[in-house]
Amino acid sequence: MIRRLKVKFILLSALSLFVLLAAVVTGMNLLNYRSVVNEADDVLALLSRNQGAFPDFLFDFKITIDRGDRDKRLPQGMSPELPYESRYFSVLFSPKGEVLRTETNQIISVNGEQAIRYGMEALQNGGERGFLDTFRYVKTAEGDRIRVTFLDCGRKLDAFRNFLTISVLMAAAGFVIVFLVIAFFAGKFIRPIAESHEKQKRFITDAGHEIKTPLTIINANVDLLEMDMGKNECLQDIRQQAKRLTSLTNDLVSLARMEEAEQSLSMIEFPVSEVVEETATPFKTLAQVQEKTFLWDVQPMLSMRGNDKAVSQLVSLLLDNALKYSPAGGTVSLRFARKNRTLLLTVTNTTATPVPPEALSRVFDRFYRTDPSRNSETGGHGIGLSLAKAIVTAHGGKITAETADGGKSFRITASLPVS
Repeated sequence: MIRRLKVKFILLSALSLFVLLAAVVTGMNLLNYRSVVNEADDVLALLSRNQGAFPDFLFDFKITIDRGDRDKRLPQGMSPELPYESRYFSVLFSPKGEVLRTETNQIISVNGEQAIRYGMEALQNGGERGFLDTFRYVKTAEGDRIRVTFLDCGRKLDAFRNFLTISVLMAAAGFVIVFLVIAFFAGKFIRPIAESHEKQKRFITDAGHEIKTPLTIINANVDLLEMDMGKNECLQDIRQQAKRLTSLTNDLVSLARMEEAEQSLSMIEFPVSEVVEETATPFKTLAQVQEKTFLWDVQPMLSMRGNDKAVSQLVSLLLDNALKYSPAGGTVSLRFARKNRTLLLTVTNTTATPVPPEALSRVFDRFYRTDPSRNSETGGHGIGLSLAKAIVTAHGGKITAETADGGKSFRITASLPVS
């Protein structure tokens, strides 16, 4: 259990760290990419308003200009060097899609033929703007003609890719380093929990052994009193409560031992179908005495690698629980079959009152009962299903609880892997 807790702690910490780093890296690069696109679109908007070229700006903002020259202002935030640093070209198309003119004076890497090819491809695309290779383009109408203006974003896209690569590598390196640190210190983090758990198991085991002696003495004294005084109600109550306390003590000790033996449980290959049938057979008589119907369907000739005594105890615990909490005239059924590489042990019983959905996740907790008012009637302590879960877990399986038939039945399914 402690080993699984350590692994879960490491995996949860690693997953949290991965999600955090992924969110940070993704957010930074999305903002960076959005900045590149927005800046390119601003420049393209400026070019498209001036027929694919930069206008003659007035760079001295201190001079007095008339109203007609206000469009010649350099847009706020743009460098005066922008017209000389930008590489761009444009292609003008007729309404029929014929090339009327190309402007490639401000770029060396693209000639007229290449510009026409880029323009035709952009014209065929449905969007108003987009990317072709490293060129950002925008389509604008000039009367009945269409101009496609391209801006070379190669250097900025290279810078974006470099930043993306560096940020991913740094995040990966940080993840590995922190993961190793978490893995190294995980044992120290959970040590208090491990020590508390070990003390709890040791206390239960030691207390169980210490309690058995006085319980044996109490039962022996009750026998002597009955010999002298005869049977009476008080002595019967003492015997009954001592029996219940003995049963509780044995269950607690068994649970503690099972949890201690999770990693060292003796595993052998055995005929599990025979073990299930042999364990289930006595419950048929018990069900008849309680005026209940007991049905079972066990697939023959199945085997598994595990602990035969523990599996037998698992079947007994589930059937005992089903009989305790099924009403008179109810039905208890057991089904054991193989599905792919899993053995499914399913025990179902009818219920007098529906099990609330919120109780399904807690039925395997120690001392938990869905109907506390029936404690004295059933004699249960809420330990049986906890012990059943420990047995299934020790075999590397899973156990679940659910309602069936619209809440009229309660079903427990134990999945045991086949090696």
